[in-house]
Amino acid sequence: MMSPSSESYTTYVSPLGSRNASAEMQAIWSPQRKHSTWRRLWLALAEAEKELGLPITDAQIAELRAHLDDIDFDKAAQYEARLRHDVMAHIHALGDVAPAARPIIHLGATSQFVNCNCELILLRDSLQLIAGKIACVIDALGTFAARYRATPTLGFTHYQPAQPTTVGKRATLWAYELALALDEIEVRLNRLRLRGTKGATGTQASFLALFDGDATKVDQLDQLVIAKLGFKDQGGYEVTGQTYSRLIDAQILNSAAVVAASLHKTATDLRLLANRKEIEEPFGSSQIGSSAMPYKRNPMRCERICALSRFVMSMPANALQTAATQWMERTLDDSANRRLSLPETFLALDGALDLMHNVTSGLVVHERVIHANLMAELPFLATENLLMAAVRKGADRQEVHELIRTHSQAAGQRIKSEGLPNDLIDRLRAESVFAAIDFDDLLDPAQYVGLAPQQTDRFIERIVQPIRKRYAASLRKPAEPRV
Repeated sequence: MMSPSSESYTTYVSPLGSRNASAEMQAIWSPQRKHSTWRRLWLALAEAEKELGLPITDAQIAELRAHLDDIDFDKAAQYEARLRHDVMAHIHALGDVAPAARPIIHLGATSQFVNCNCELILLRDSLQLIAGKIACVIDALGTFAARYRATPTLGFTHYQPAQPTTVGKRATLWAYELALALDEIEVRLNRLRLRGTKGATGTQASFLALFDGDATKVDQLDQLVIAKLGFKDQGGYEVTGQTYSRLIDAQILNSAAVVAASLHKTATDLRLLANRKEIEEPFGSSQIGSSAMPYKRNPMRCERICALSRFVMSMPANALQTAATQWMERTLDDSANRRLSLPETFLALDGALDLMHNVTSGLVVHERVIHANLMAELPFLATENLLMAAVRKGADRQEVHELIRTHSQAAGQRIKSEGLPNDLIDRLRAESVFAAIDFDDLLDPAQYVGLAPQQTDRFIERIVQPIRKRYAASLRKPAEPRV
């Protein structure tokens, strides 16, 4: 006989819940939230029908309101095992504790009245939580960017050395992508509607029958229910079949994937920088980087961010497949798929954002390594300035260009073939044409970062600060990774 604790290790448990997603996001997609929302939908429907003249009593309404959260899941499971219908199972379970209201629960509605409207509410709550967490990461990156606004670092294009930038300016690239992703999430929130009371195939026929053919009352019922559920300003979708268009899911999951792509890019950059020993994610005092190589400091948090983000980035194609295969007014093969794709997208993205908030709030910057890496390449990057300085001193431009080209090739070959330091500057100093040149001044990295510090300041003022203000209530200290 296994103990309860032992039994929990013999059944699959999603790592999204056990290792990654926050308690907040898990609560949104929990059975308790789902089915208590169903009960709130049934209450809103009954209240609206009563207000429009159907014979529903105050006592029945009060009974429904008294049992919004005390759900007997065991009883519901017993009903579902017999009825093979989850909505009817919960109608019966509610009717058991609200017997006076039993006759009017779900009056005129189809299963998608609770399913679709509930899912839209859960999607709204998930998007709001995600938006706040994106703001937290942008806030952390803004603080980091301000601190290192003027710290020169080697820039890269094609992952090859390019013009220098600053550590802070590079961080604004990460933050701006997240700001663009936040825009995507806000667009989805602003456009989200409810399905409302549309009936079995979207024609509202059952409600028209309930109200004896009074189309005005049918429309009023739809508007009343939508308002009671907190969507008065947004309203409902203009037309539906049995369900709201599954393209809406695809749009939402695509916006989630945009967030994930920005996280993946940032985490990848940090992994590359860790390899260069320039910037590292936080590393616990007892943390083990490798079971075989004790010296290692693997960027495991950024690696997990990339892993979770790739999962989220794969989900829009799934949602599009579902939307494309909804026959006529609806087919049920969306149901089992969406029970996975909707919650797991948000559980994964939630975990990735929490990890990124933790990482960006505790980045370790090795400024001496950054400087050394930059100075190893700066002689090559400074050659154009050296050429112009020599010309201003009266030298022949073409002769100077050839000298620099010859010595640059030789210095580069020495580095690659012999593994020796870059001696280009020593070579050029020995040339008489550069005798009057102040090499130390021309090799000051700050001269090569352009407007990076000012751009960083402007970004923080124009982008980060408004987001901080808009999401002030969501900003929080980063949590430690769960495992």
